[in-house]
Amino acid sequence: MLSREKTVELLKRAIELSEDAVKNGNTPFAALLVDKDGNILLEQENNQISENSIMGHAESALIQKAGKLYSKDFLWNCTIIASAEPCAMCSGAIFWSNIGNVAFAMSEKKLRDIIEDKNSPNFDLPCAEVISRGNKDIKVTGPYEEVEDLAASIHEEYWNKN
Repeated sequence: MLSREKTVELLKRAIELSEDAVKNGNTPFAALLVDKDGNILLEQENNQISENSIMGHAESALIQKAGKLYSKDFLWNCTIIASAEPCAMCSGAIFWSNIGNVAFAMSEKKLRDIIEDKNSPNFDLPCAEVISRGNKDIKVTGPYEEVEDLAASIHEEYWNKN
C-alpha cells in the first residue's frame, strides 16, 4: 500500500490531468495506474466527448489500456489514482480488471452537489459500495482532504461554464 504522502502527490498529478481533459474538450476527470512502489505506469484523461466514447471515462479507458499491457496478477498490486471517485461503471471495471487498490481525490457526493442542476446523469452509488458487493478484497480510499477542494474547484469552474 502506498503511503498517504505518496498517494496525495499522485492525486495532485491526476487533478492536473483533469485540467488537461478540459483543455482537450472533455469533462474534468483523469486517472493514473501506478505500481506497488507508486511509479506511474499509465495516465488517462476522460475522453468521452473528444472520442465520442460512451466508455471514455478516465478509469475505464485506462483499464482498457492496462488490460492489454499487464497480467491480472500484476494488476492486483497496482493502484488506480483518480481525480474523482470512480462511478459505478468504472468501479465495476476496476473489479473485473483485478486492480487491487483505488484512491480518489474528491467524493461522488461532492461531485453530485456541484453538478446537481447541470442536467448531468450520475448515480448515488459510492465506489466502495460497488466493490464491496464482489468477492475481492480491493482497498478503496478517499476522499483525501488534502486535495478534495482542489479537485472540486476544477469541477465548479467547468460545470459553471457548461
